[in-house]
Amino acid sequence: KRIVMGAARGLAYLHDECERKIIHCDVKAANIYMNEGFDAIICKFAFAVHMDHIVRGTIGGNIAPEYRSKGTLPEKTDVYGYGMFLLELITEQNLMLLDWVKTNLKEKKWERMVDSDIRGYYYIGEEVKHLIQIALLCTQDNPERRPDMPEIVRIMLPLGDGLLISSSKVGRVT
Repeated sequence: KRIVMGAARGLAYLHDECERKIIHCDVKAANIYMNEGFDAIICKFAFAVHMDHIVRGTIGGNIAPEYRSKGTLPEKTDVYGYGMFLLELITEQNLMLLDWVKTNLKEKKWERMVDSDIRGYYYIGEEVKHLIQIALLCTQDNPERRPDMPEIVRIMLPLGDGLLISSSKVGRVT
């Protein structure tokens, strides 16, 4: 939880608290490191843009449908990437998994979606279900239906900051 909450707070800061809003454009597990205290550190800003720039060319990471189809890059693009980041951490699957998660959700097969490293010691069923539901909110095709990052932080507050996910896909900074 500490990692996913820290990443959400970091993205909320980039979107709402910087003098010039910043879109990271490459939100994925490989670009969110953690230190020894399991604090999330958003890094690799090679594709990042200020909100007042026009974006051309390719953008990295978990690309939202609106960028692929229309070339638009609102801050909800990072929200989509954050949702895919959550799914990537929970499932330890590649990024082509959204349909697979939705199918398992319809069939109520929560256990099947959770990576074996999380099950057992780290796995707290209701919290993982809550994180999957947040991820699905973030990955809706229509960006207007996605929450913004400050709203995601508010939704996640009841989970607290305790450690839930210990993933090999998240980088470490010592």
